[in-house]
Amino acid sequence: MVVRAEDFGCAVEMPSDVLEASVGATAEDVNKHNLPVVILLGWAGCKEQYLMKYSSIYLKKGCIVIRYTAPWRLVFFSESMGIRSLQNLAKKLLELLFAYKMEMKPLLFHVFSNGGVMLYRYVVELLHTHRQFQHLRVVGTVFDSAPGRKNLGGGLRALSVVLESTNVYVKYFLLLSFAVLVVTLRILLYPLTRFVHESHYDAMLKQPSSWPELYLYSKADGVILASDVETMIEARRQRQVPVKAVDFLNSAHVSHLRAHPASYVTHCISFMYSCLGPQK
Repeated sequence: MVVRAEDFGCAVEMPSDVLEASVGATAEDVNKHNLPVVILLGWAGCKEQYLMKYSSIYLKKGCIVIRYTAPWRLVFFSESMGIRSLQNLAKKLLELLFAYKMEMKPLLFHVFSNGGVMLYRYVVELLHTHRQFQHLRVVGTVFDSAPGRKNLGGGLRALSVVLESTNVYVKYFLLLSFAVLVVTLRILLYPLTRFVHESHYDAMLKQPSSWPELYLYSKADGVILASDVETMIEARRQRQVPVKAVDFLNSAHVSHLRAHPASYVTHCISFMYSCLGPQK
């Protein structure tokens, strides 16, 4: 069965014919590169209009962009209960590359918050364990405001934003349910439940990928603690993974592009070209 993007709410966008010169590269350099397919994994509750702003960064450089945001119910509730509900979506996302005949192109992931990381975790697992996907070539990953470990306050703030337009009684019922789930299964019982379903943060600490990573974060983030991101950065460096990190200091959660547009774009595009490496 052929997977179609519209079957699970995914968007595939092709670039226009006109390419801009990249940061630190001429237009000729751009054309010589085998540009990557960029896969954006949105934060929980992310609206399409917001993710499209990030798409434009890469589309202007001539990249094909795939956008996908996992359903917030799966991110906040199914995964909190230890149900690997995002695993099948990760598989569909990778199968999409074959459906669009893009499996031979390099891949660059741009992952937002824990909602994106939870899905990315399964993508990485499939790339290393599933025969169909083992030849796919990932050249790098950008992490925006991620990853974070057990931060109940931050999780509640993120879910509250998602539920902003929900009936107030439903909203507080869901917030309470989420808090109970996290405290019970992800904090109190985690020494036992981790053997059944390890947290995404712990899984990412030791995941086997070795391609370069760029972490874009901020000490002003009220959802994902900067210390969690910095712990991950150090752990990845100890595993000999090439890591770059940018602390924007004063920008809010997943708001670094809005607060520092020029710097954000420069870091993303420079990282993309550094991942592609010298042409032979």
